Parts: sequence; C-alpha cells; structure tokens
Amino acid sequence: MRNVTDRVSNPFGMDPPCERSVPGYGDANAHFHVVGDHPGVHGGAETGVPFTGAPAGRRLQRALHDAGLLRSTGDEPTVENTFLSYLHTCVPEGEPTDDDYAAMEPFFDAELRAIAAHVLFPVGERAIRHVVETCTAHDADALDPQALHATELLGSGWLVMPIREPADWESDDAGRLVDAIDRLRSTDYRRETDLGRFLAGNDPYLVR
Repeated sequence: MRNVTDRVSNPFGMDPPCERSVPGYGDANAHFHVVGDHPGVHGGAETGVPFTGAPAGRRLQRALHDAGLLRSTGDEPTVENTFLSYLHTCVPEGEPTDDDYAAMEPFFDAELRAIAAHVLFPVGERAIRHVVETCTAHDADALDPQALHATELLGSGWLVMPIREPADWESDDAGRLVDAIDRLRSTDYRRETDLGRFLAGNDPYLVR
C-alpha cells in the first residue's frame, strides 16, 4: 500500500505535545528511513527540518547525498526515496529525560510504521539502541554502537544499518558509510516474500 500525499514535511500530520517540534521530512513512501536523536543533537530547531542547521546534520547530509539518498543538501534538502525523522521530535530545553523520550515514542512508532521503509538508518547511540531493541532480535545492550557503523543488521521486517554519531566521525567514517550504502542499493534490500503463488490469480502478494 502506498501513502498518497504530496506533503514533504510532516506528511501524516503528527501533533506532538509541545510548542516547537521538528517533524519528519521526506518521501512518505521512502525505502530508506534515517532516524536521528532530537533537534538539540542533530539540528533543525530553526529550520523545522531534521539534520539541518547543525554541524552533525550537515556532515550526515553530505554523506547521504554522496550515497544517492539526497538529490540536494541544505535547509530544505531534496530527498531521493528517503525519509528523515527523530526519536524525540520536540525541541527540548536541555537534555530530554527518559520519560520525555517515552512520551515521544508513540509518535515515532506511528510514523515508522506509516512510512514502512525497507531500510532503517539509526544515527547516534540512542537511536541505534532504540532501533536495534525495537526493530531487531538483537540484544542492544550487548552491541557496541560505534563498531556497528555502516554494517548491516537483519531486523524484524527491516534491514538496519547503524550510523555512528556524525559529530564523532573519524577520517574514514563518511567514506565507509557511502560505500556501504552504495553496496546496499545495488542489492535487493527489500525483505519481502511473494505469497501470490498461494492465491488465485496472477497478481503478486508481497509480505515481509
């Protein structure tokens, strides 16, 4: 099923309980979903777009552009089959608490499932741990988020490729990410099975 909307910013009309937020941005039918932490870490408080207006966000944008997931970079990047969002969409005053993240989780989860991307790119330690814990069968506590950078993890209906916190990237981290996404896009990354052979007619019936 495809989402029918021409809205790039907040395509599902999410209304979190805060005065200022940075809603999801991009293709509502994206194959690739980039998940950041919150606007205070990855930017967007002034622009209203995830991964903008902060050094970490700009660094990540350049890598995503080089890997073909953005057609252009900037405060209103042009996406290529990609969606950008945050675990904690509200603009925080200081560092969000665990309770703050818990309050935002229903909004993130609803958007995650509405987009239904094939590949998740969690960015930074908190996003990596959350996505690994909720979208895969791996033990998040047993994994080293730094060591997972640009590697593939099989999830429960998703393929997950963690991205190290861009503010901490070393000289080869951007190149490793671009190369890994290039390799991924050259494969059939969609975790789907055609069950149409079990049904009447010739139409495919794809499930994850």
